[in-house]
Amino acid sequence: MDPTVQLELGVDRGSPVPLYFQLSQQLESAIERGVLTPGTLLGNEIELAARLGLSRPTVRQAIQSLVDKGLLVRRRGVGTQVVHSQVKRPLELSSLYDDLEAAGQRPATRVLVNTVVTASADVAAALAVAEDSEVHRLERLRLTHGEPMAYLCNYLPSGLLDLDTGQLEATGLYRLMRAAGITLHSARQTIGARAATAAEAERLGERTGAPLLTMQRVTFDDTGRAVEFGTHTYRPDRYSFEFQLLVRS
Repeated sequence: MDPTVQLELGVDRGSPVPLYFQLSQQLESAIERGVLTPGTLLGNEIELAARLGLSRPTVRQAIQSLVDKGLLVRRRGVGTQVVHSQVKRPLELSSLYDDLEAAGQRPATRVLVNTVVTASADVAAALAVAEDSEVHRLERLRLTHGEPMAYLCNYLPSGLLDLDTGQLEATGLYRLMRAAGITLHSARQTIGARAATAAEAERLGERTGAPLLTMQRVTFDDTGRAVEFGTHTYRPDRYSFEFQLLVRS
């Protein structure tokens, strides 16, 4: 049965908002709320158009807008299928792993590098350690529903905690830090965007030059000690940062 039959879909013909956009917003909301889950096949566009009293081109435009956002995919011989919802991460001190779990995204981690290296000037400054001192370097690929969504590179002071590759692939870094008795208190974070290098594109399943979201973060514990410096890249079709802005009185 067409899963959209269970949704309370409708359009307001008196609204200045285009009909296709009204429909696409309702379908996007259903995907984000988990009502339409990854792998769900949408029904026939003609039947959906008839049910809502819309033209087929209007329904096709609504569907295509969600395909363009990466929420739906058209598969030859299969139909239109829900891929995933975009993760909207609030700007608070939380881990990507926890945020993905909360969003029902079934996170998985592939550890690419887990080693001790000599701190560069940038890393030493971020962690407030001596340049050329030893620090722990992690490189991980974070996946949801089997697809890569983020590449995570983290540096930690040497000896801060035992970083077992198996544990890193089973859970999030912040969970391991909390389990080791480290109380995370605050962070300094910078968000940006840039074009993907060839190596980044290959890791994330994108084309070279595709836009990527970037994030740098230095995390501090409750004593004011820097415990982690992270430089991350994200696929923007699957990930966004959400801000709450207040008017300064």
